[in-house]
Amino acid sequence: MQKMELRNNVTYFVLLGLTQNPKEQKVLFVIFLLFYILTVVGNLLILVTISLSKTLGSPMYLFLANLSFMDVIYSSSISPRLISDLFFAKNTISFHSCMIQLFTEHLFGGTEIFLLLVMAYDRYVAICKPLHYLVIMKQWVCVVLLVVSWVGGFLHSVIQLSTIHGLPFCGPNVIDHFFCDMYPLLKLVCTDTYVIGLLVVANGGMICTIVFSFLLISYGIILHSLKNLSPEGKRKALQTCGSHITVVVFFFVPCIFMYARPAKTFPIDKSLSVFYTVITPMLNPLIYTLRNSEMTNAMKKLWRRNTISFSR
Repeated sequence: MQKMELRNNVTYFVLLGLTQNPKEQKVLFVIFLLFYILTVVGNLLILVTISLSKTLGSPMYLFLANLSFMDVIYSSSISPRLISDLFFAKNTISFHSCMIQLFTEHLFGGTEIFLLLVMAYDRYVAICKPLHYLVIMKQWVCVVLLVVSWVGGFLHSVIQLSTIHGLPFCGPNVIDHFFCDMYPLLKLVCTDTYVIGLLVVANGGMICTIVFSFLLISYGIILHSLKNLSPEGKRKALQTCGSHITVVVFFFVPCIFMYARPAKTFPIDKSLSVFYTVITPMLNPLIYTLRNSEMTNAMKKLWRRNTISFSR
């Protein structure tokens, strides 16, 4: 009962954001608004292209469409509030809204971690076992892999939320960050958080590190097997694997730094958080389209088809 009373002392949090300087806030507002528009438009363009194109029917593009969907929702759980706070200089968030944001970002971020592992497995089968690819990667197998990714992300998010939701927040209520996340919130808890911090490391940092290790090993095996391919096959494999590895590094390196450590906050945390919450979801469409000739050709065909239909 006492813990519940303590927690009820904090009904909202104050987010300090990225800067307190009004001029810098206006500049950042324009930059992040542009980034968010590019994120939504770029990822939706990939979704529409894959949905309408008959040439992009392989499992890789099913997974890529899901990745684009996740990036839109993941970015939308953080960027709109960040943009609004920068413009209106209103930086308060209710306790319940904070918990919803925490759950959403970890749901889609956690699911993306497992999906990137699934995408690496798909590339491994396609390149190392090409003759068995259609037998192994059947439609029901792809659906099961997607469901497992979503379940993994959901369990990760539920554990994160249940870990922090029942803790006593008795003040202060100022979060030195631009969104609600585990370590900045744990800093405000008025009880010992050592054991809870270890649980967060196990549920966040350890998952990131293990999955990242598996991804490095799998892509290492894939790259080693390229010597058996023809020059054209090697070029195509390097295109797709190169884009996948770039996304993996951009996503996992900040994730490991943020969560595979004791429950402490550092000044660089906010800058790294901008990278994996705002910039990476924006870069993913560029990485996958610019390095993928099939995707760019499908986009050109759709553009020509729509242009001809519109001219008629």
